[in-house]
Amino acid sequence: MILNRQSAIRVSVSSLEGFLRRVQRRLRIPSGAVAVCLVTNAQMARWNRAFRKKAGTTDVLSFPANIEERNRKSQRGVRPAARLSRRKQPSTAAFARPASFAAYLGDIAIAPAVARKNARRFERTFSDELRILVLHGVLHLMGYDHETDRGEMDRLEQSVRRSLGLA
Repeated sequence: MILNRQSAIRVSVSSLEGFLRRVQRRLRIPSGAVAVCLVTNAQMARWNRAFRKKAGTTDVLSFPANIEERNRKSQRGVRPAARLSRRKQPSTAAFARPASFAAYLGDIAIAPAVARKNARRFERTFSDELRILVLHGVLHLMGYDHETDRGEMDRLEQSVRRSLGLA
């Protein structure tokens, strides 16, 4: 599910939802296990400060639903990141979660305005940049952490990108 809680940047939500479904199939994640919310830079900066203790906005944040469970066991051979902090979920109504939390991985917040700047910087289309951020966020929800692993997340992300037609 993708919610658009910003209006500054036009985004094709239906196209992005289709991509999210492809990512979920590719990574064997149940349908409805992830919610993505497109937010303003101001909202992203607030969450970045509150949950990562970093100033300013960022392009994507992931909020795992059940950090303790993910740290205790790996999923399908995936080794969870060693350093997932005990972050709380955003305390806003930005995300609409499914009724069943049994297989729910968590929430992803994306700032389209930052994504658009990054797309220009990396010479990608805006659409591809949003897709890359969705994939990146999902991998974090699965327990990967590029800041602490030895390239595992980056290798998997590149492989999935290729299989989904992203550069």
